[in-house]
Amino acid sequence: MKKQIFLLIALIGCFSFSSAQTSDSPWAVNIGANLVSIQDDAIDSDTGFGAPAISLSRYIMSGFSIGAQYSLNSLDIKNSSIDYSSIDAILKYNLVEGDFLPYLFGGYGLSNFNKDSDAEGMFPSVGAGRTILGGVGLNYFISDKLAINASTSYRSSSEKATYNHLQHVVGFSYVFGAQDTDNDGVSDKKDICPEVPGLKEFEGCPDTDGDGIPDNKDACPEEAGTPELNGCPDADGDGIADKDDACPDAAGEASMNGCPDSDGDGVADNVDKCPQKSGDASNEGCPLDDSDGDGIPDKDDSCPNESGEAANNGCPVAPQKLIDFIQGENSTLLFKASSSVISNDSKVKLSELKAILMEYPSASIMIEGHASSDGSMKYNQKLSEERAASVKDALISLGISDTRLETSAYGETRPAKDNSNAAGRKANRRVKFQRRVEIKVVE
Repeated sequence: MKKQIFLLIALIGCFSFSSAQTSDSPWAVNIGANLVSIQDDAIDSDTGFGAPAISLSRYIMSGFSIGAQYSLNSLDIKNSSIDYSSIDAILKYNLVEGDFLPYLFGGYGLSNFNKDSDAEGMFPSVGAGRTILGGVGLNYFISDKLAINASTSYRSSSEKATYNHLQHVVGFSYVFGAQDTDNDGVSDKKDICPEVPGLKEFEGCPDTDGDGIPDNKDACPEEAGTPELNGCPDADGDGIADKDDACPDAAGEASMNGCPDSDGDGVADNVDKCPQKSGDASNEGCPLDDSDGDGIPDKDDSCPNESGEAANNGCPVAPQKLIDFIQGENSTLLFKASSSVISNDSKVKLSELKAILMEYPSASIMIEGHASSDGSMKYNQKLSEERAASVKDALISLGISDTRLETSAYGETRPAKDNSNAAGRKANRRVKFQRRVEIKVVE
């Protein structure tokens, strides 16, 4: 018997704490053996070892469970062999929840120390007494449902033919009753994905692509990826997940949705119609038309067919010789009253102008005809037109292309001097060259 007591104490000492039934698995059934020892020095008795000890309990709330326990034993009291039995209602309280769990319990029931084998009933009046009990217990789960259980309790039963005693129980507990909709071994209460079979390490969620990231946290559950990209793959290694990458097979930049910009023109290759040639975003990444090759796109070039400078809106800068001519005394051609005939003095000036225009074939000029206030406005308008045409014809005869010459006429509306005197009217019969490379013919 001493060996049996030592074995039971050793088992109790070795058992670790574990979860008993909880709200997750509310029902538990325990089956085991028990030791009973009388706690009265005046009574000569030995510790009894017996079986079974059976209990059934149900978790109710906040760590509390209720249940019932029934046990059988036999022991020697006063040199007599006694059959022992007990049945109790139990209230149990789990101290903590987790992998390791101690618990306290108390209860009320009946204990029978029966000396008469012929006594009728499981708890005859002789040798049976009401019992109040309290104790502690431990559980250690060896699987999701099965645990090793050990408990000890002090049982007070002081009625006639009964004794205060200790009862130690060791055995196995089986918990059940948890709902597991997807049958993955993780109860619905603990299962984050209760309707999809999953893995315990992922709290019941699956990992479809096997990348170590559960589907409920995986932005790409069907494709293996990395934690840095929330489970999504990055085929080109540019740090942009393939699902967000407009060019998943070519490393690019986040600012261009994962696409490269091979020609560096700010237009991503996937939308650049000229990916190997720097262009303009407004022209789908292709260079803008530049007919004259001066580096200024035709759309911004005031002289698209003539090479020029950006400072002059794409037009060539007027040659200095022409500018000097226009700003000098020779830039004015005077005419006689009511005449469009070019004087010899004016012909010399036109010869000088012709030489400059021949030297700079890209230069073009405007010829404006004017008249003094002599005569009617209608007459003066017609006369200014004839003077402008006369100068144009003279330049054409000198070899200047008519495409480089334009004319306009203003009659008497734009006088250079006062028309109220003869000197002023004479000065208004003229041709004037402006800095804009224009020739103005004035009457």
